[in-house]
Amino acid sequence: MISLIVAYAHNNVIGNKGRIPWDIPDDREHFKQLTLGSIVVMGRRTFEEIYKKFGAGLPGRETIVISKTTNYEGANYRTVISLEKALELAKSLFPQKEIFICGGESVYKEAIESKLVNKMYITEIDADISGDAFFPEFDAADFEIKDKNKIDLPIPHCFIECHCRT
Repeated sequence: MISLIVAYAHNNVIGNKGRIPWDIPDDREHFKQLTLGSIVVMGRRTFEEIYKKFGAGLPGRETIVISKTTNYEGANYRTVISLEKALELAKSLFPQKEIFICGGESVYKEAIESKLVNKMYITEIDADISGDAFFPEFDAADFEIKDKNKIDLPIPHCFIECHCRT
């Protein structure tokens, strides 16, 4: 199972100057609960932001970092050079675990355009936020909403679970 997990604003912003431009504690908790015990795949800049913010990778998850320039090796993280290699590694080492694609922009774009995603977990933030990294457009007709949960504070947002129709 290959899932994509993302938080984005109405204008599809996912980042600004290498950082997530909002702080929504229940979104962080939602991410943690969904991905705990699974495999997370992310680009170098996303990994570096997490590492900088928390001083470590993501505990309780196997992390595969996509980077052509830096090699990250640790207790629960590895580096590969492409999304294709990340998925091959994840499937070979952990065949029973769900794989979560966690960003950034180019990784999301490749996963969506290649139609690799079976499920999407979306946190849709009810605001237009300034940024320089965007979640790519996708054909909503390819996905069926299975669950939607609206939350009003601290910033209005919805947790949406979508499954691929094919």
